[in-house]
Amino acid sequence: MDKRDRLTRAKRWEQADEDITYSATELDRDVVNPSQIRTVIKAFKRGIETEIFPQRKEVPKTLIFAKTDSHADDIINTVREEYGEGNDFCKKITYRTEEDPKGLLARFRNDYHPRIAVTVDMIATGTDVKPLECLLFMRDVKSSNYFEQMKGRGTRTLDADSLKKVSPSATTNKTHFVLVDAVGVTKSCKTDSRPLERKPGVSLKDLMMQVVMGLRDDDTLTALANRLTRMEKQIDPKEKAEFKNKAGGRSIQEVVGALLNAHDPDAVASTHGVDLPKAATTVFDDPAFRDYVDNVRKKYEQVIDTSNLDQVTFAGFGSAAKEEAQKTVEQFRAFLAAQRDELTALRIYYSQPYRRKELTFQMVQQVAEVLAQPPYAMSIVRIWDAYERLSVVGSPAVAHAGAQGSAGQPNQQPTTKKPSPLHQLTDLVSLIRYELKVDDALRPYAETVKKNFQEWVFRKQAGHIKFTEAQMAWLHLLRDHIATSVHVDRDDLELGSMGQQGGLARMHQLLEMTWTGCWMS
Repeated sequence: MDKRDRLTRAKRWEQADEDITYSATELDRDVVNPSQIRTVIKAFKRGIETEIFPQRKEVPKTLIFAKTDSHADDIINTVREEYGEGNDFCKKITYRTEEDPKGLLARFRNDYHPRIAVTVDMIATGTDVKPLECLLFMRDVKSSNYFEQMKGRGTRTLDADSLKKVSPSATTNKTHFVLVDAVGVTKSCKTDSRPLERKPGVSLKDLMMQVVMGLRDDDTLTALANRLTRMEKQIDPKEKAEFKNKAGGRSIQEVVGALLNAHDPDAVASTHGVDLPKAATTVFDDPAFRDYVDNVRKKYEQVIDTSNLDQVTFAGFGSAAKEEAQKTVEQFRAFLAAQRDELTALRIYYSQPYRRKELTFQMVQQVAEVLAQPPYAMSIVRIWDAYERLSVVGSPAVAHAGAQGSAGQPNQQPTTKKPSPLHQLTDLVSLIRYELKVDDALRPYAETVKKNFQEWVFRKQAGHIKFTEAQMAWLHLLRDHIATSVHVDRDDLELGSMGQQGGLARMHQLLEMTWTGCWMS
């Protein structure tokens, strides 16, 4: 049998080991049957010439609705072969066409050629082609609204003179159009799109509480499903995984599907008396799950206040900024105290300091993610700015470089630069170490690593060890990796810049140091 690539349409022959059975939904998607397309086009051609428009010398302007772009190409090739009128006779008008789609559409509307246009969705709605007299459906449509819009392409009226400009053998005004149904589109069941937002004035938190209290009517469950669907489009994969974990293994789509099917008559009939609304909402009985959903939603939502108008109450240097900075620092300290037993990184710093060398980038990232969520909603840059405003950033010797004078005027800017976005996560380590009195001064983490590295090299070279240029280059790679990733393990030596320089084997060759020895150093 023949097989064809979907994109390139390149064909190859392959021996079939068994018979292939395919359904109507797979036709023209996974399986192409050229005979079926040709049969439809032949019947259409014969019907136009003998029954529908027997007096016409040319084919009336016709629009064919195809399933896919590939299906449209198959239809066009068949139409051109059956009519033998050249390429201009039949054109594809879709967003993927190589020719200018707007120019093609204008020619289809105003010129003699093309007589037949094949589209997928570009001119299914919202486009006027008044000379259209035939609509050939070679695809099914499930939405009643969409189907009506597609039929609307043929309902435009046109006077005789205008119609003759594109169809010279027409003798009257355009009085009707013909719909040719090749796939049963007029008989298939159609559905009306229903608005999912039934309670726009009720918050997500209140909707969840309503279902917990037993209010499980269709409007409430549909509105709740809508809110979760919108949230699913916003949150990141890690938050989706956390949702699934807290929902007992059910993804957002599964929870939404259960809510929408809770009052579906067919679903109710097939479950033999099961209380679907109750089953769909049991996940919301867990207060921790409701809090998580509400907090995640708040991260992606803003409140627009148009009622309270601001006025300038003070302009100039004052103590308010310093008080706000102090408040931010206190909030950060409260966060550390509240999460000391919950987050691995904080637990290590508080109660297991001997394990600090085991701290990983993922542990620090977990702290940053919890810090960014309500009720804290604090960024590392905001916390760092607060410490800088309180003049504690930098070494003790320059700790007060940004302090204000007695008149409220700033003396000078702090000498230490703000943390760059690349280092914000690692700079969180510096903030934690400073608050827990591990370090006596607050510096960007990269600076601390470089300082400790410099002291370590001086101590080593003060003895009998003298590092060569190649050895120092490798040690610099280790230093820079730790500065941006907090921790180094065996895999890090085999990947990235260190892997490109030879990895663990090269380190052992240069430094005569095993992995255990490197890790301990």
